[in-house]
Formats: sequence, structure tokens, C-alpha cells
Amino acid sequence: MKQTGSKMLSYLRDALGLVRPLPGPPQFLFLFMNQRCNLRCRHCTNWQSNDQERAPYLTTSQRAAMIGEFAALSPGAAVVICGGESMLDLEDYFAIAGACRREGLRCLSVVNGTCIREAAMADRMIREGPHEISVSLNSHIPAQHDETRGVSGAFEMATTAVRLLQQSRKEQAATTRLFTQALVHEGNYRELDPLYDFVLRDLGADKMKLSFIQPTFGRSGEDDSFARFRIRDADALLNMLRTCNERYRLNFNPAWMAQVEMYVNTVNRLANPAYPWRGSAGTPDQICNSSERNIMVDVYGNLRLCFSPAFPSATWSQPGDLRDFWTEGSHAIRKKMRRCTALCGINHSVRREPATSKAIPIFGN
Repeated sequence: MKQTGSKMLSYLRDALGLVRPLPGPPQFLFLFMNQRCNLRCRHCTNWQSNDQERAPYLTTSQRAAMIGEFAALSPGAAVVICGGESMLDLEDYFAIAGACRREGLRCLSVVNGTCIREAAMADRMIREGPHEISVSLNSHIPAQHDETRGVSGAFEMATTAVRLLQQSRKEQAATTRLFTQALVHEGNYRELDPLYDFVLRDLGADKMKLSFIQPTFGRSGEDDSFARFRIRDADALLNMLRTCNERYRLNFNPAWMAQVEMYVNTVNRLANPAYPWRGSAGTPDQICNSSERNIMVDVYGNLRLCFSPAFPSATWSQPGDLRDFWTEGSHAIRKKMRRCTALCGINHSVRREPATSKAIPIFGN
């Protein structure tokens, strides 16, 4: 029986075991909308960028088309609005949230709270904004939060935002999830217990997410912030996490706890923590599984499986490009990423293990 060239190639691949299994649908689309910020966080370089050259950015209609394609590729998945401080471009921000709602997707966003200064904005966020809103908050002590965020008054703006959102959610009887997100580092991990108490009891947030200080993307020279704020004592950190876990019934995931310990110990073995990207420094085991569940899209429409530019990208120009990238165009990238143990794997958005095994109702969760 005569075979066509494509059928013969398929037959040979099957016979030789060369079939590439298609990945499952992506779970998250990280959609960047700007590159600037109004804070000056020590662990970040976004505030050193600007959006003066916006002409090549994705347009509102292009983002909407991409969100529609993502919904078809992964119904009910989540879109994460990213920046900079994404709320500096309000109409674009609410356009993305609106497109997600129309397409039946969950919409998530982490903001610094500076743009939610009055009840009217909180009302709009609850009515039209993301289904899950996280406000960055690194400490219950105003001066400590302000120090890491680089702007005096940052604590007051962040906590005001949470309180306004909490009140608006109550008034609208909405189901929006309200979180805070803390960056855990050498200067604050000993205070996690009172920070949890402040966030859950005083602010009334549903949950506090934990991220850990990592090497700074975009910083090729000396990373003085990482060298200064890296956690030195893994045992002390784990003891504090265990205390909080028991006191606030957080149900921390043991696999995540083990990865946190491995990460901190790896960092403390670096020859020079001020240059964490040098050489092949990495954790003994892989922490990240971004290639199996994430698509990152920058302001220009470049598609990646990772926040890092170390891996190749493709460019979205029309519907179909997202699916092609995920199912066919990223096979070689995914294969390489499955061996990656870079220190950015501890990032909240890419780590394999969730911090908690299962949500347990507490303090209004």
C-alpha cells in the first residue's frame, strides 16, 4: 500500500518512539501591559524602565484576541495581569479584566496598592477588575515595608488599598478573593508570625502568599540587593514557617517546605552571592515547572515559557500563534527547561509545588 511522505514520516516516528506527546493545556497566561512602576523596590528593576516607546506594544484589540485564543486553548484557565505596576494604565488594565470575564477565564493581579486610594476605585476593582487581587505587603511595620519598596508612605497606601477593597467587597456581596503577597527575605522572615496576625486578623485578607528573595532579572552586574537580603539561616526560616503553620492553620505543603530549605541552602553555598547568575549555580533538584503550565507574553507580544530571556521566544501576530507556540513551537524549549535548576525557580509564579496543600477556612477564608 502506497504511503504519502507525511504518513510515512508519522509511521517512522511511531516505530522509533519519536512521537512528541502534546503538553496538557496551559494553566496561566502572564500578560504584561507596561514596563514602569511608581515605587523603587530594592529587589526589582522595573522602576528603572519606562513606556516612552509604546508604538510596538500589543494593542487592546490584540490582547483581547489573544485572551480569546487562550480561552479556546484552555477553558476556565487564568490570566495574570503583569507589569511594572499594571494599574498605572487603568483603561488597559480593566480592558484585560473585562476580556477575561467575557471569555470565562479567571483573572489574577498583584498590585502595590498605590492606585487604590479611594472607595470609588475599590468599587470599580471589585465590580470590573480581577477575580483575585493581591496587594504586595512585606511587613506589618511601616518603616520596614517602606524600606524594601523604596518610597516613604508605601505601607500606608498598601494597607489602605486592602481595607478599601475589603469594605467594597462586603458592600457588593462579591466573591473577589483578596490576598496580600509578602516577599520573604533576611530582614523580615523572623517577623512572619506578627505579619500573618496583622494580615489575617487586622486587615482581614483571605490569605497571605509568600514569595522568596531571588536573583534580580535584568541585573547582569552586581546584585547587591540579593546579596544583602538573601536568607542566611534555613533552619531558623523553617522553624518560623512551622510556627506560623501551626498557629494559623495554614496547611503548608511539606514538599514546598523542603524546596524552600533546599533553595536557601543552595544560595548560601554560592561563591559570591552578589553575582548569582554567574556560572551554573542552581539547586540540586528542579523547583520550577513553568514550561508545563505557563505562557508569558511581554508588551511586544513575544511568547515565552519562562520570565527569563535565557530561553527562545516566538512572536504572536494573529490568532493561532499562541496555540502553535504551545503545542508545536516550544517543544525544544520545553525539553531544555525540564533540565533547568536556576535560582529563579523559587518564584511564586513558576515553582512546581504550591505552598499549601489545601485551603482551610480561617479568618473568613
